Amino acid sequence: MRALTWHGRRDVRVETVPDPVLKEPTDVIVRVTSTGICGSDLHLYEVMGPYLDAGDILGHEPMGIVEEIGSGVTELAVGDRVVVPFNVSCGDCFMCDAGLHSQCETTQNREQGTGASLFGYTKLYGQVPGGQAELLRVPFGNTLPIKVPEGPPDDRFVYLSDVLPTAWQAVEYAAIPPGGTVTVLGLGPIGAMAARIALHRGASLVVGVDLVPERLSRASRDGVKALDLRRYGKDIGEAVRELTKGRGTDAVIDAVGMEAHGAPLVKAAQWGVGMLPDAVGAKVMGKVGVDRLGALYAAIDIVRRGGTISLSGVYGGAADPLPLLTMFDKQLQLRMGQANVKRWVDDILPLLTDEDPLGVDGFATHHLSLEEGPKAYETFQAKEDSMIKTLLRP
Repeated sequence: MRALTWHGRRDVRVETVPDPVLKEPTDVIVRVTSTGICGSDLHLYEVMGPYLDAGDILGHEPMGIVEEIGSGVTELAVGDRVVVPFNVSCGDCFMCDAGLHSQCETTQNREQGTGASLFGYTKLYGQVPGGQAELLRVPFGNTLPIKVPEGPPDDRFVYLSDVLPTAWQAVEYAAIPPGGTVTVLGLGPIGAMAARIALHRGASLVVGVDLVPERLSRASRDGVKALDLRRYGKDIGEAVRELTKGRGTDAVIDAVGMEAHGAPLVKAAQWGVGMLPDAVGAKVMGKVGVDRLGALYAAIDIVRRGGTISLSGVYGGAADPLPLLTMFDKQLQLRMGQANVKRWVDDILPLLTDEDPLGVDGFATHHLSLEEGPKAYETFQAKEDSMIKTLLRP
């Protein structure tokens, strides 16, 4: 089969690799029909090299058709249409029963000290082959895949793999009071969808912050009060307070994470860690703060006293400095974590209708072939060609 594979910083390639095979009775093989490129894939493209090997298959946002099932699969049949959550979760353990599928005890990576395995996402999370490929082996065939109906285009359902549940959890964790206010930092795919969900769920004001004109324009069309970081810079907190009687918003969603704008010295440190031999680089990343924290510091400034910060952007440093005195003084709540995909599916599926209240049918800005994947990574990383969300068609 053809698959998009990692070979180094800013070096991804589409290669012919062996087809996946069934390994367990409850495995299924899915022929991928659509697969997204995620903002967190750019962390692999740029920063996370110490945890990758040449040839690793990337991608964690796939959907497709069941091609083959193991002898123990009773809930799916060949030909079924499914979305594959990015969490590799069993659905039956203590954590899954608690709705914490990203902490699944069956696939936890205890030797790494991390949670559940993820498709296409480094040795930290199981080094499981990803979904930017023609075929994908999916374990836990009775509980993990999300069966979806025939008829509507893939764009209607593919975001159940990551974008929709991640954005939904970001809003849920933000604990926006009825008719309350929220600032969303970063209007990439997750931030843009979180803003739409917050509006759908009744927020009276959603402020969106970014520095990419196309993202700001699209958010404005969605009903978001868009603020251009290039204009406000370090005064972004004051700009938000001017909109909220001097208080700041009830909640802030950080949808940026470790690759925040600015902090050139920390950016250089990220690159330097990536240049180290894998064993050394992994130790440095595991013990040192190597994140650009501009978005998180902005969130702490922007949120009102007694408010909530919801982190959906990925951070990778183990010792990042936080302004705990300010956080304590402002009496902030902080919630974070990988999205628990299956936890939110029942809330989201009823919204994936012809009425399309979240605008999923037109959410992708680019539809490309799998063979165009390397160029898509390059374009997405450079924020060029008005690219916000890309779906690849294997």
